[in-house]
Amino acid sequence: MAREAKLVVQKRSQLGSAACRRLRSQGLVPGNVYGHNATPEPISIESRVLRPLIFDGMKVVDVELDGRHDKAIVREIQWDAFGIDITHIDLFRVDPNERVQIEVPIELKGTAPGVMSGGMLEQPLHKLSIDCLAYLIPDSIQVKIGNLQLGQTVHVSDLEIPEGIHVRVPADTVVVHVIQVQVKDDAGGEMGAAEPEVVGKKAAEAGDSKDAPKKK
Repeated sequence: MAREAKLVVQKRSQLGSAACRRLRSQGLVPGNVYGHNATPEPISIESRVLRPLIFDGMKVVDVELDGRHDKAIVREIQWDAFGIDITHIDLFRVDPNERVQIEVPIELKGTAPGVMSGGMLEQPLHKLSIDCLAYLIPDSIQVKIGNLQLGQTVHVSDLEIPEGIHVRVPADTVVVHVIQVQVKDDAGGEMGAAEPEVVGKKAAEAGDSKDAPKKK
């Protein structure tokens, strides 16, 4: 179940790139609150308050704006080029009793023994699209890979999905698997299994060559 946090925001009257840069220089993050049949409102939030909540994985927040409280989910976050500072945030108002569609991260737990056997772990799917009631949004979907052997695959159908959550991804979608590493030769082609050498084969071949009649 999603954790909640209170977030006090202020309206911002000036819009545009220059105004947003000024806000960031003052330690504020520009953003918007929209959705739920209400007028979108441009807002600003103190970065020192917002950053810990985002880094802690908060997805549902109680937004206080001019004394009014709304439940909202974190819809989109924009970061600077280094992925350190939040440059913009969008909050989407929701009714706790209505279903919402959202993507949640997939978190791998454990070490796959297939990797220890020489395989390579690949995770094609990093986020899972779901719909559920706002208060049921999970922080992540955990996948236990402690028994994943070489050649084995975890599909969406294998995931343990909490009750009340509907997955919006085909059941046969690959989440994670352990594949065989292909060894390539110097020419860039794949090397097959090495053919075992037959003892005495070379000696016999040499003998046959020696006994063969010479051409005159």
